[in-house]
Amino acid sequence: MKKLLFTVFILSIFYAFTDGIIPKTHTGTPIQDLSKYRQMYSKPISQWEKPQIDKGVEWEEFSPISFDENYEQTMEQPLILLGKMLFFDPKLSGSNQISCSSCHDPELGWSDGRERSLGHDHLLGKRNTPSLFNTADRKSYFWDGRAATLEEQADGPITTLHEMNAIPSEIVKKLSLIQGYKPLFKNAFGTEEITYDKIRTALAEFQKTIRSTPSRFDKFLNGNYKALTDEEIYGLHLFRTKARCMNCHYGKHFTDEKFHNIGLSFYKRELQDLGRYDITQNPDDIGRFRTPTLRDLMITKPWMHNGLVEDLQGVINMYNSGMLPTNPTKEQKAADPLYPVTDPLMKPLGLTKEESLALQAFIKSLTNTHYKMSRPDFPRAGGN
Repeated sequence: MKKLLFTVFILSIFYAFTDGIIPKTHTGTPIQDLSKYRQMYSKPISQWEKPQIDKGVEWEEFSPISFDENYEQTMEQPLILLGKMLFFDPKLSGSNQISCSSCHDPELGWSDGRERSLGHDHLLGKRNTPSLFNTADRKSYFWDGRAATLEEQADGPITTLHEMNAIPSEIVKKLSLIQGYKPLFKNAFGTEEITYDKIRTALAEFQKTIRSTPSRFDKFLNGNYKALTDEEIYGLHLFRTKARCMNCHYGKHFTDEKFHNIGLSFYKRELQDLGRYDITQNPDDIGRFRTPTLRDLMITKPWMHNGLVEDLQGVINMYNSGMLPTNPTKEQKAADPLYPVTDPLMKPLGLTKEESLALQAFIKSLTNTHYKMSRPDFPRAGGN
């Protein structure tokens, strides 16, 4: 095969951090003439013009998130208290050194700040750790969507060699020897018996409490039209139109919850990752990965399924280039049925530098959450 996606990867990085893909002359609306966009969007969202969406894309309009007024009471529920304890307890790992919070740190946007996850014996995974923000609203889990529920999702990191490397039955035995865990399980489930299913349930219920807090954009949607600057409103307009972002990033959480090949997947290389294809065995799914949420994006870097980029300008430049798709010819596809095909939604955008900066400004307005969470005092063997 003459053209490998590794080449796409190298070229994408090159263009992402150069000005080569940005026109040198501004042919769009002058950046100083933005009043019309404020007027356009300073009205209820139901009166906004429809975004520019490709045919066949079933999109949803933006909607605001709100504060959970019952959050404090929710966090005191016995099942949530148990789930939080388990989430932070390294005894759920085979080495007793790694907890769920090792990769999902609340002070790092419920991620780990690494390109790829680091786990048992310092083994490096091949994918970036997804944030847990708003995980209760996801339709499936992992970058490839291989888990349908949060309970099912827990099996992955707990049992995988390069993550927590634990055996479920051994976790149960370990926790059963700790007297302090028995009242926690009894309060949560009505019995002191510790089972792996109960552990998964408690972990899932705790993770459902991890939510973004309203951003300035949410205030804007709720009628505070001074919450965004003129540049951010211009960026909102570009997000919905020329930048084509709403083909994949829409709704309350700015994601279609679907899977796309945006041209950043290794193929026939040491770090080969065929994405959703490994789950479905459908050749159409080769190189497809979940569309991530843009909520609280600025505190969950680096981004992409492989942690490729941590600079927002670089991300926009890559999309502006059309992700440099190198789709196979009929002859190449016939010779190699698994040759990845870049999603047709990836197209050159022609954004100017001013437009790119405005788009960045809007995307940054979606970040607001400042999460602090004290780590619990873990029960010890032989007592509390």
